[in-house]
Amino acid sequence: MKAILNRLYHHERLSKSEAKKILVEIASEKYNEAHLASFMTVFMMRPITVDELSGFRNALKELSIKVDLSDFDTIDIVGTGGDGKDTFNISTLTSFIVAGTGQKVAKHGNYSVSSQSGSSDMLANFGYTFTNNESELRSHLEKANICFLHAPKFHPAMKAVGPTRKALALKTFFNMLGPLVNPSSPKNQLLGTFNQEIARLYNYILQDEDINYGIVHALDGYDEISLTSGFKLFTKNGEQIINPEDLGQKRIQQSEIFGGNSVADAAKIFTSILDGNGTEAQNNVVLTNAAFALKIVDQRKSFETAFLEAKESLFSLRAKQTLEKLVGI
Repeated sequence: MKAILNRLYHHERLSKSEAKKILVEIASEKYNEAHLASFMTVFMMRPITVDELSGFRNALKELSIKVDLSDFDTIDIVGTGGDGKDTFNISTLTSFIVAGTGQKVAKHGNYSVSSQSGSSDMLANFGYTFTNNESELRSHLEKANICFLHAPKFHPAMKAVGPTRKALALKTFFNMLGPLVNPSSPKNQLLGTFNQEIARLYNYILQDEDINYGIVHALDGYDEISLTSGFKLFTKNGEQIINPEDLGQKRIQQSEIFGGNSVADAAKIFTSILDGNGTEAQNNVVLTNAAFALKIVDQRKSFETAFLEAKESLFSLRAKQTLEKLVGI
């Protein structure tokens, strides 16, 4: 690792094969915590390249515990995190709303390292037991329309660097990797990134793959559709900037989607929204994200139709019932 670090300190780049090899070695716990922290810090100080990100991704996917959920036609709804915005759990709530419409969701997630509450924090708070057992996950999809894939259960490398990431409490390239390495390889994905450069890298990597995807980045820095500003949307058909007003939505204030100061605060907001008691701003944010997720699965669907389907899922309490079914299994 010392030789690699010296190269990186001199502004050299890694090839795809070198990046893959290093991640494999990290997964085998070959390096100490100081070396890991130094390695991760490099990519916080300069942009990661396509080859580096692809190499890291290939290593994680190769090493992962894979599950076959292909006959369910699932979607994953996940962001990089690391945007520093401390919102409530928008992508997780969106996942339950989408599941409430009848669309199967294979949600990939992890504990938060740079905000108060990640998707795994939220699911654990509600009593969900993480599993990597394929038959159990299939059962969850059949009974609740959603299953949850807790990243450390599937990715040895993520487990190996968990303590270092937690100690750093900053976004690292593992934030960038998370959305790209769902071990069930869903055919539909709504991905959010904390900056536009990462969104472009994602688009470059995914455009040749046989999947339906949308990559979003809010222009004021959120890794999801926030309605606090316009957002950039990348798909196989190109890229566009969409403003809240284009969707018939009001532009909201950042304070209106704040997630609180603890997991307990975030859970209270999460429950309130699923109970149908969210504020107009909170509801519209999750419903807009859900609508775009539904449009990825069925590109012929209009935003208005998808939004109404999501709204029905939320206010009929079917979204809430998916959570109750999932944690009750």
